Amino acid sequence: MTQQTQTSTIPTVPGRAWVLAVLTLVYTFNHVDRQILVILLEPIKLELGLRDSQLGMLTGIAFAAFYATLGIPVAMWADRGNRRNIIALALTIWSGMTALSGIAQTYWHLLFARMGVGVGEAGGTPPATSMIADLYPPQQRATALGIYTTGIGLGILAGFALGGFIYELYGWRVAFFAAGVPGLLLALIVRFTLKEPVRGGSDATIDDGDAPSLGETLRFIFGQTSYLWLLAGCLLICISANAFLVFTSSLLQRTYDLSPGDVALPLGLLIGGIGSIGAVVIGAVCDRLSKHDLRWRPLIIAACAAIALPFAWMFLRADTVWGAYAWNVVPSFVGLIYASIAYTASQELVMLRMRSFASAFMLFCLTLIGIGCGPWIAGLLSDWFASSGTERPLASALQVILLFNAASIGCLLMSARNYRRDAARATKASRPA
Repeated sequence: MTQQTQTSTIPTVPGRAWVLAVLTLVYTFNHVDRQILVILLEPIKLELGLRDSQLGMLTGIAFAAFYATLGIPVAMWADRGNRRNIIALALTIWSGMTALSGIAQTYWHLLFARMGVGVGEAGGTPPATSMIADLYPPQQRATALGIYTTGIGLGILAGFALGGFIYELYGWRVAFFAAGVPGLLLALIVRFTLKEPVRGGSDATIDDGDAPSLGETLRFIFGQTSYLWLLAGCLLICISANAFLVFTSSLLQRTYDLSPGDVALPLGLLIGGIGSIGAVVIGAVCDRLSKHDLRWRPLIIAACAAIALPFAWMFLRADTVWGAYAWNVVPSFVGLIYASIAYTASQELVMLRMRSFASAFMLFCLTLIGIGCGPWIAGLLSDWFASSGTERPLASALQVILLFNAASIGCLLMSARNYRRDAARATKASRPA
């Protein structure tokens, strides 16, 4: 049974800024290794003779099946073991498998290498978000996790820019080596410079007991209806977001006759740079509004989803590449916030020793269905539109994908109905009797 002690104050943990910075860098490497494939899809497709559905498989299910499935047992381990060591080991695995992607000679070789990346990355986010929640109190948590989430944007920026630049000079194989090897060095920094934080220290509750069983954890989570509605809403956004993330570069290259090097930096700055700024700014706004009403957590995501829709539609219909970039500014700015708030919610809607599992369960669903199926669905739709003689099959596929984004808004509004009640239930359950 979990043993907890209530404290009167919430101390500021010394060195927490360094921990957050290193974990954000780890998350950046996570997405460099994941997204460098995206900018290189067109030359890989040409060399290996692939279809769009196969590209969707490489960037989706092949990676996501292992990433999502292994995330659950890793999270159970993280709720019981040393989270820092888990992250260091995971980083070593996914960086090594990224480097090995560069020697792939067939589609199946590359597919197995990407599966290996998924195996490693399963150990990154759940323990990291749990550590951050133990370093930053609830009123600062969305901002801290917003900073952590900039790793997505920074990773996209670095992955796109690095992949495009190195491809132009040395080809796509060398780009994978350049992305993977530095992560092995960062793993040593994680292992020997970070300290494992005290569980519950930022909540004025010190937890030094045993974690609840899997059955107890699942019963508690499935009793939190706001968590489930938030998960459904973020899941629908994730399908749309990852379909666009994977195929935007290919769409621009095909539509405007460009090379990977032509689109790498502009897309990196848009999706990565502007997306990172948006994650921090909107995360801070969310924290400020949530001090007065926690329902702003799901409502902020719903508002961002609604705002992005018309701009994404116009992006797909732009006449010039610079027009496409301009229409993509707003979707890029709001595009990452759903992930940071989803992780924030997964920490404040459950008990202390359920946090890694709750984050992993959120990540499992987002990864397996959102990251895994989003690009695959878009690829299948593109192949179908192409076989039907549609002039711009990939653009037509992405127009259909926007329906997922629209459907998310209703789920997020449902989440807001009971969010305050469920957060209070989690807080009460985490306190000693």
